Amino acid sequence: MSVVTTLSDLAENSPQEFEVDGTDVVLVRTDGKVYAVGAICSHAQVPMVDGDVEDCGLECYMHGSIFDLRTGEPRNLPATEPLPVYPVTIDGDDVLVDVANPITKES
Repeated sequence: MSVVTTLSDLAENSPQEFEVDGTDVVLVRTDGKVYAVGAICSHAQVPMVDGDVEDCGLECYMHGSIFDLRTGEPRNLPATEPLPVYPVTIDGDDVLVDVANPITKES
């Protein structure tokens, strides 16, 4: 688990991209929680950091697929494959992400 940023530096509903131990992730602070997902859309291979956040989902700007920030699952077409989701821990003001242990459906 690596310290990525501080909670005070994450604006609500504003995706930010970070490199964590060689893995690019997008952090989103929304509804009182912080989520970490893969930085590239599983459908169009474009940056997810440019997407909009709404209802605990992150929308890919290119084709409009919305990914659930909790599970990575697409909510609509054209995407059919999920984004990776990584565990996030808040320690004081520090935001830590564990890219070595992505959250899976089986987790």
